[in-house]
Amino acid sequence: MTTQKIQYEYAPGHFRASEPGIYSPGDLGEGEMILNMGPQHPSTHGVLRFEVVTDGEIIVDVVPHLGYLHRCFEKHAQSLPFNQTIPFVDRLDYLAAMNGEHAYVMGVERMLGIENDIPKRTEYIRVLVAELNRIAAHFLGIGTYALDIGAYTPFLWLMRDREHIQRLLEWVSGARMLYNYIWVGGLFYDLPVGFEARCLEFIQYLKPKMTELQQLVIENDIFIKRTANVGVLPLSVAINYGCTGPMLRGSGLRYDLRRVDHYSVYPEIDFDIPIGEGQMGTVGDCWDRNNVRVQECHQSIRIVEQCLDQLLGNYRRTPDYDPQATVPKKIRPKAMDFYARAESAKGELGFFFRTDGKSDVPVRCKARSCSFHNLSVISEISRGAMLADLVAIIGSIDVVMGEVDR
Repeated sequence: MTTQKIQYEYAPGHFRASEPGIYSPGDLGEGEMILNMGPQHPSTHGVLRFEVVTDGEIIVDVVPHLGYLHRCFEKHAQSLPFNQTIPFVDRLDYLAAMNGEHAYVMGVERMLGIENDIPKRTEYIRVLVAELNRIAAHFLGIGTYALDIGAYTPFLWLMRDREHIQRLLEWVSGARMLYNYIWVGGLFYDLPVGFEARCLEFIQYLKPKMTELQQLVIENDIFIKRTANVGVLPLSVAINYGCTGPMLRGSGLRYDLRRVDHYSVYPEIDFDIPIGEGQMGTVGDCWDRNNVRVQECHQSIRIVEQCLDQLLGNYRRTPDYDPQATVPKKIRPKAMDFYARAESAKGELGFFFRTDGKSDVPVRCKARSCSFHNLSVISEISRGAMLADLVAIIGSIDVVMGEVDR
């Protein structure tokens, strides 16, 4: 038996048919060329492809190409009951799953009209785990950003401290990243016995580490030279593109949904909203955005401390407390169109629901992704920059592709 050797031949234009681009050679000016970064490029965050037009070392345009990590979230959400969608919410921004769960669950509770029935202990636990997860998400964003531009040590230190948070959240929910812990009407389970004391011990450990992070990254001369006056995002552009979270606050606007919408128990908690002030360069540059994330970690520590005070004081553990006491047996909202939002680690995470009043499955569920809007501004803040600065600009946006592609 003889084996036939198959000769694979590719038709002209096969690459462009499978990986289409916005630009073609005919669109280029003298000295310009097209470069592709991704989806497997080591400097891109996740499976994200950039079509970059350059004139020598100067960026002429950047076009992001999405769709390499499509999660089918909205199709799942329109095929399952509301409570069964929560594990899929975890997989949007999988670095801040608790924040995503909190936003989604609050929306369903408001449609059912039970948001005021949730026990205060439950609400404080929700905020506690969401803020711990916010710190963990920022640690990964800051650490990988420093790694992108050549600093290896901060990444290792931040991953070490992030691991403590992962273990705490695993102790609470049984999972390291995808928790399914915040349920419609309550929680999967109460905090483990001794969790509050262990968490308080961790916070006392973390405070001096934040001072080290400030000195090692934010005040580092090389880091400042790589990020100050690079990727400047003017406030008007940030607003017009729908940027939120550290991207928007880095451009100087003190806008945080925890303060604006007064949801959960945030009105009872004292914390500040850091903004970019152009301390090292121009307001809205890469340094400002990264500094805002570091300062937000300080504020999240303050919030966690206040939640622990309440959970050990006014809303301490009691034998009759049942975290599932207010979980509805049937989740069937009235016919309506409803939008709910919350402040995730990367900005405004929103969910639009359309219900018919007859089923426990929504007619439509659309996720408003903060990472998608933040990423959309990449071409505006990259034009005219050096090609070597593009990596610094991408990292300063801190996107998660599971949320961008949805």
